[in-house]
Amino acid sequence: MVRPLAFYLPQFHPIPENDQWWGKGFTEWTNTAKAQPLFEGHYQPHIPADLGFYDLRLPETRAAQAELARRYGVEGFCYYHYWFGGGRRLLERPFDEVLASGAPDFPFCLCWANHSWTGHWQGGADGLLIEQTYPGEDDDRAHFAWLLRAFRDPRYVTVEGRPLFLVFDLTDLPDPAGLCRLWRRLADEAGLPGLYLLAVRHNVSERDPHPAGFDGAVDMRLPLGSYDYVEVLHDTRVVDHREAAKLELAPQQAGVTHYPCVGPSWDNTPRMGRRGLVYAHSSPELFRDTVSRAVERLSDRPPEQQLLFLKAWNEWAEGNHLEPDLRYGHAWLEALRDGLAD
Repeated sequence: MVRPLAFYLPQFHPIPENDQWWGKGFTEWTNTAKAQPLFEGHYQPHIPADLGFYDLRLPETRAAQAELARRYGVEGFCYYHYWFGGGRRLLERPFDEVLASGAPDFPFCLCWANHSWTGHWQGGADGLLIEQTYPGEDDDRAHFAWLLRAFRDPRYVTVEGRPLFLVFDLTDLPDPAGLCRLWRRLADEAGLPGLYLLAVRHNVSERDPHPAGFDGAVDMRLPLGSYDYVEVLHDTRVVDHREAAKLELAPQQAGVTHYPCVGPSWDNTPRMGRRGLVYAHSSPELFRDTVSRAVERLSDRPPEQQLLFLKAWNEWAEGNHLEPDLRYGHAWLEALRDGLAD
């Protein structure tokens, strides 16, 4: 009964802003393909297998992704959605075309990636590229009006009939409770049976999402602090994934509905260079075990609430993808399928 939803990155097509910031034709493949191993045994670069170096402007690519995900038990994609305030969006084309065309016939939901873009994302100076803003209620209403078309699509993922929507950074919202109240009221006025709102939590110190008006939290945790199982090799932080996997399923906070988020691996050195973070000892076997434990944790939930988030379907420049590569083939997808079966 578990419902696996995979985070989906749309940055696999050129846009004018990325051309200006990073060079003509820049996409996620730019960093992925030029990556180099930084120490002995470091697995880089990750080269795609079945789907190749695809372009998300092509409907054939999106159809092939959906078919592959469905085959291995993924219920739907959770697209990162960029709304910077004032109606400004970026990387919108793939999802807009999915929405307009009705294809592929594969479930989806949205995660509002509400953070500013800076040069730090690619290991450079922390200069501001585009700022995440919150102009006020008029903009919140305009944002909801845009979302409403997606919420009404028959493919949109729901929980007990309510459209599922995620917010990536709860701490950045100036008034999360007010936003939730407004959007729930607008959903009622639009004839929806409600909304199912989840806040992504990146560490246990973040504010409790329930008083902020959310229905629960997605635990997307990375060991960014100081841990005994982090070592530094040639200025690069290396984490034992066998220990980090325990953090993915860390004890839950009382009174908060937590949803697990698990992934096959992590390595953002293609973006960050030696300033990146690398998981060592990642393996399909470890991923299968983590998925299996997450399934067990969800087993006492109502069927509609057995949501398992996967990070990620295609974050190639973070070494964090279920899509096949030349080294592992379909092994990550097979581990997911087997972990769900366990």
